[in-house]
Amino acid sequence: MAKTAGQPCAVAARTTAKATQIYQVFIKATPERIWAAITDPDQTVRYFHGARIENTPTWHASYGPDGAKWGDGPVFEWDPPRRLAHQWSSLYDAELAMEQPSRVIWEIEPRDGGCCLLTVTHDRLEGAPKTAESVSGAGWMFVLSGLKTLLETGQPLLGGGAGS
Repeated sequence: MAKTAGQPCAVAARTTAKATQIYQVFIKATPERIWAAITDPDQTVRYFHGARIENTPTWHASYGPDGAKWGDGPVFEWDPPRRLAHQWSSLYDAELAMEQPSRVIWEIEPRDGGCCLLTVTHDRLEGAPKTAESVSGAGWMFVLSGLKTLLETGQPLLGGGAGS
């Protein structure tokens, strides 16, 4: 995940340990819309750095804008529209690709007022310190800000529609 300049709005980040990162954002959308945005490659390309991310009940795969494989691995939990947990491999960078895979957990909790709390936990990063640094802070915050903006406005965070 590429780092971005500046700090996107409306996302809280908390790093509990180098090996566990937790991010939360409130999104004015139904759990079903958030789930679709996380699992539909036609939507991920609009907020996740141009990546087409395919999630099925058993497998997670990510492809860059040029079609190159950015990551893949098993899905550990598939509970639509509440929880998705999958392996994370950083194949988009040769140095990061040498590290051990980690895990990403997406948790969607409905709240009053027609919004949901989305919590993303990226953990099991003990064997992937360079990946942990790459995705920390602005890395995940940019993705989550882009997801929130797309769902609430119908427009990508940045112009163009494919992310950065």
